Order: sequence, then structure tokens, then C-alpha cells
Amino acid sequence: MGLQSRVGNDALNANPDIFNYFLFSDINITTHGSDWYWAVTAVMAASTIAFLATSLMVTRERRIFHYITAAITLTASIAYFTMASNLGYTPIAVEFQRNSPKVAGFTREIFYVRYIDWFVTTPLLLLDLLLTAGMPWPTILYTIFLDEVMVITGLVGALVASSYKWGYFTFATLALVGIAYNVVFVGLKHSRALGSTVNRTFMVCGVWTIFLWFIYPIAWGLSEGGNVIAPDSEAVFYGILDILAKPIFGIMLLVGHRNIDPATLGLYIRDYQTAPTSKNHASGRHLGSEHNALDAEKNGVPAHNNNGVLQNSGSDAMATGSMPGTHANHSAVGQTV
Repeated sequence: MGLQSRVGNDALNANPDIFNYFLFSDINITTHGSDWYWAVTAVMAASTIAFLATSLMVTRERRIFHYITAAITLTASIAYFTMASNLGYTPIAVEFQRNSPKVAGFTREIFYVRYIDWFVTTPLLLLDLLLTAGMPWPTILYTIFLDEVMVITGLVGALVASSYKWGYFTFATLALVGIAYNVVFVGLKHSRALGSTVNRTFMVCGVWTIFLWFIYPIAWGLSEGGNVIAPDSEAVFYGILDILAKPIFGIMLLVGHRNIDPATLGLYIRDYQTAPTSKNHASGRHLGSEHNALDAEKNGVPAHNNNGVLQNSGSDAMATGSMPGTHANHSAVGQTV
């Protein structure tokens, strides 16, 4: 304890070994907040139906973005159904006790189901965006990792009663900056290489998403973080952001994808009714023969091509090339004809 005092470590005093499981919260949504959550639930559910319906208007090979976008709004509709039912929350002691009657009290309800929603939907949003830019999978996976860090640290911060919540807020904000860099700078370079249509769609949807995502920390600071606005106002703030970031984003994205072939983005999706192309067959035979030749040489067995003709190794080819018509070359051919 003396060592902690000397180095200024106040963590155990700020976060004592006391577990408070509150039976109720003082600062909660009202009927108005619940009504708003029901309205957002309807918007998300209707958007899901619309996205799935429009997927039937295109071939199966072109439905990937419809499915991803519908999954986003479907997940959000379940989360908003939960919050409208006044479920999926836990009471947490507030760091700042306010005098305003709308936020007066010791505990505030924190909807953890909102973060479960974000944990599922925000990676799908990024997948929509980054696939549109034709970005490589390592960059996509790393960006999604940053997104998960952002969501999880935001949740942990919301569940912490002490000032240490702002440390988690900082981690989440730094992760958001990393996401923004990969989308705005790295993604834009990739989309430009794929033509004006892809670049325009990615730029509009990417800038729209990143702009909205930088408003979420403000909402967090005013609600879960600082206990400044009432839960009803929190519901409206997050609800508007989610509608803009999910259904409206989905409409913008799918409209842009009307004239984009997934193959342009490096997405080669084959329907079960579509036979593989002859090009794929040819490349498969070529690669297969090369692998067979390499395996045969490793085992010390002469390699043959698909026509049964002996394939010389590199050294043999050089030898036969420098001495055409020799006995060795003639006998080799004679053995394989």
C-alpha cells in the first residue's frame, strides 16, 4: 500500500472491491422513450424486408450486399425491440449526479443490448464498405478488429461507475481513428483503382459512415458517460444516428451497387446453376499438372503431362536443348510414346 501511495496509484481506491448489484435504476426511459424505440424497431424491420425484397430483383451472384445490409437492420430491429420492451439493460451508478430532475438519481439504466447490436452490425457495415472498395482481406480483418475493440471498450466504459470509464472511452476513440484512416485514406486508394462508379459509391457511403460514427462518442459522453441528457433524449440521439447509419446507409449502398459487378471488386460468386468457366477449367488443369510434376520430381519419379509424355526437369530440358537428337533424349521419348 505504501508503494502504491508513493507512485500515485489510486486505482484500488477509485475502484474498491465492493460489488453493488442494484435492484432498480433511478434514471430510466419513460413511455415516450419506449414509443420512440418501437418506432425505430418498425423502421429497422421494414428496411430488412425491403432489402431482402430488392435482392430478388437481381441474380443470386449479385445479392451479397443485399444480404449483408439486411442482416444489419435485422439485428438492429431485435435490439430496438428489446429496448422498447425496457429489457436488456442494467443499473449502473453514475459518476456525475445532476440536479436536473430528468437525470437526478444515483443509478442510470445502461442498455448493454445496444452494444451487442453494435458488436454484430458494425463489422457488417465495414464489410459492406471495404468489399465495395475491393480492399484486401488482411486490411479488412484488421479494420474489423479495431471495430470490435471500439465496441467492447465502449461497453466496458459504460458499465464502469468511476472516472476510469474515460480511459475506456479513450481506447474506443483511438480505435475509431484507426478505422477512419483505413476507410478514408486506404479504402479510397483502392476504390479509385476500380473506376469512377466504384469510387463514387465508396466515397459517398464511406464519408457518410465515418461522419456519423464520430458523432456516436458525443452521444456516449452525454448519456452513459456524463449523465447529462435523459434516457429518453439518449434514445432519440442514438436512434436517429442508427437510422442514418443503417437503413439510409443501406439504401445509398445498394443504389450505388446497381451498376457494379461484384467480379469488378474481386468477388467471384458462382450460382449452383452456373457451370464453371472454361478459363477456370484450363487454369485448374494447368495448375494441377504443375503440382503433379513437382510432386513426382520430389519422389524421384519421372513426371508426365496429361498426354502421357515425359516432362523433363529443368536440368534435363537444358541438356536436351543443347544436344538435340542424342540417344538419351531419343530413348526417353521412346519410353513414353
